[in-house]
Amino acid sequence: MEEKELQALVHLLDDPDQLIAEEIENKLLSLGPDIIPSLEEYWESAFDPYIQERLEKIIHAIQFDQTKSELLVWKMSNSFNLLEGLLIINSYQYPSYNNNLIRITIEELKREIWMELRYEMTPYEKVSLMNYVLFEKFGLSGNTNDYHNPQNSFIGRVLESKKGNPLTLSCIYSIVAQKLDIPIFGINLPKHFILSYLADNQTEDHLLFYLNAFNKGQVMQKADVISFLKQLNLPLSKEFMMPCDNVTILKRVLRNLVTAYEQNESASKKQEVEILFKLLED
Repeated sequence: MEEKELQALVHLLDDPDQLIAEEIENKLLSLGPDIIPSLEEYWESAFDPYIQERLEKIIHAIQFDQTKSELLVWKMSNSFNLLEGLLIINSYQYPSYNNNLIRITIEELKREIWMELRYEMTPYEKVSLMNYVLFEKFGLSGNTNDYHNPQNSFIGRVLESKKGNPLTLSCIYSIVAQKLDIPIFGINLPKHFILSYLADNQTEDHLLFYLNAFNKGQVMQKADVISFLKQLNLPLSKEFMMPCDNVTILKRVLRNLVTAYEQNESASKKQEVEILFKLLED
């Protein structure tokens, strides 16, 4: 669409005829993400708060539609890539965020560990090295002071603030580990997401030990997990003790966000995240 045509449509957003204004809004929505930079320029130059509000609504609706589409594509064709799924969720809250900065940080962490990694290292030695780089050197830690803050669920913010919840810290840990061919995978333990270290053959039936990323990579044994499940009166099922898939992880990230937005009374965001969650359920 020509710039003049787009500008004319924007000027019609304040038409006193509500039906015309809604028709213009729907037309703008149908044009998709390509028009967002232009809409943002119009927002900056607009003096009418009503027009600005309408533009904000349209921009957000276009961005949310894009998030939904990307999440569906990820689920259908790319759910093996946990990082890409987390980037989509990051873009929901921060649509203008440069996700390449996240990829670069992950690669830098991987490289730093790789420089010290040795073939003859035992699993415990590899974990010790990862713990040193991620928690001591880079400075990741659990956000104990603001545990339910929604920012703890967005990987970009966690890498910036270096504080997160058990799930996001575990995701960063496992993503870096798998890039180094270290078989560390997520465990969907109720109330507290953890990690597992598999034997070299990487089959689910050969789990060596567990890790608590929220406690700086603390090593845990099977008895610890069994004791935790018994405290919660939950069965010792494979679902809680063996690695889960990436769709399960993203669903848990979204559930955490639903709870966080509910607690800080962000009703609209809670509803939108619930829509994203349902896309992964279907």
